[in-house]
Amino acid sequence: MLVKTKAIVISSLKFQEKSLIVKCFTLSNGLKSYFVRDAFSSRKASQKIAYFQPFSILEIEAVHKNKGTLENFKEIKSAVPFQTIHTDIVKSTMVMFLSEMLHYSIQEEEKNEQLFLFLETALTWLDNHNEISNFHLILLLEITQYLGFYPDVSEIDLPHFEMNDGVFTLFNKGNVLSEHETNLFKKLIDLKFDNDQKIFHVIERQILLKILVDYYSFHLEGFKKPKSLEILKEVFS
Repeated sequence: MLVKTKAIVISSLKFQEKSLIVKCFTLSNGLKSYFVRDAFSSRKASQKIAYFQPFSILEIEAVHKNKGTLENFKEIKSAVPFQTIHTDIVKSTMVMFLSEMLHYSIQEEEKNEQLFLFLETALTWLDNHNEISNFHLILLLEITQYLGFYPDVSEIDLPHFEMNDGVFTLFNKGNVLSEHETNLFKKLIDLKFDNDQKIFHVIERQILLKILVDYYSFHLEGFKKPKSLEILKEVFS
């Protein structure tokens, strides 16, 4: 079946010497993996490979056989030509980490239009702003809404957050955050991209990042801690 859709690049893996396997989150069909033959061998190789940087947003025409095998692109072009995301060291490190988080978070070939539109809007915001210290934290928390484990905030005034059930609780037992950690988490829940990005100190961001990675690991089967996590910590230290 020939499909025309937008697609966000989640990961690309070199296959043998000349080819790529590219995993994309598509607007029309959710997660799809594509085989790009001879990606490194043509005159326009550098241009072609540039399409497949983490979180690039593409307009694609592709043949979807929907048999659980690798699909094939027919045409590719940039849908949102980013100006800073892949050239600014902080932003590029951030999107490398976030794309790896999504690589381990979105497992099913299932359409999730609202998640796609949220990611597209968020990445466009990132490309156009310089005060971005909390972007990765806000994004990871917001994504849990679309993956089905956003925190239950109905009793947010309680002093502890329980990670397994995603609820606020009076009791400090089980997989529960301390009061200090919980207060930081509550601040994050109230935060939007356009809010003051200096609301957290560096150490507080590190605490929140650990909380979010742990929270994902509690709620997603087969989730792995991203290898780029330590690189992100270095950039933000």
